[in-house]
Amino acid sequence: MPLSRVVYEPGATLTHVYFPTTAIVSLLYVMENGASAEIAIVGNEGIVGISRFMGGKSTPSRAVVQSAGGSLRLNAEFLEDEFSQAGPVRHLLLRYTQALITQMAQTGVCNRHHSLDQQLCRWLLLSLDRLKGDELVMTQELIANMLGVRREGVNEGALKLQQAGLIRYARGHITVLDRAALEKRTCECYAVVKKEYDRLLPQRIAL
Repeated sequence: MPLSRVVYEPGATLTHVYFPTTAIVSLLYVMENGASAEIAIVGNEGIVGISRFMGGKSTPSRAVVQSAGGSLRLNAEFLEDEFSQAGPVRHLLLRYTQALITQMAQTGVCNRHHSLDQQLCRWLLLSLDRLKGDELVMTQELIANMLGVRREGVNEGALKLQQAGLIRYARGHITVLDRAALEKRTCECYAVVKKEYDRLLPQRIAL
């Protein structure tokens, strides 16, 4: 799944669902004027395409690859059949959906009440949780689209974090140098989301 690939567009009926292994997919809400903002991210803990087993078939959001990597793809009808069996898979998918809804709700609160600096820290930490290493390949423009802010704001926020010794940013590569300091600098939204994922998906295995 290459960087910036669109997995699905708003209103499209999903023929497949995706289980990212090393990729990260961003779920975006797109306005009529083309502006967008991220509402959640999905990595090796989850599934892209919950609308298929939740009965909606489609969704008003757009899914875009935020960090290039691998993913497993499954015919959506197979997942729907398994979901209808009311077995362990259904319970796991419903727990994941609850965790995802928490992330979406907390993102909305964070975007409304917290500074861009705190939002950037939260976003970096959530992304790191879904990657093996401590480096992200991400342009300022893509980050700005994810957070729904101007590119200049992202540049200023990244510069502050770099000057504080928390990250190193160069040519689209972000390396986290001090994760503990990053966690102290962010708002409570990151901890709320992480706690809920750990509670609902305690058996997560990082691939």
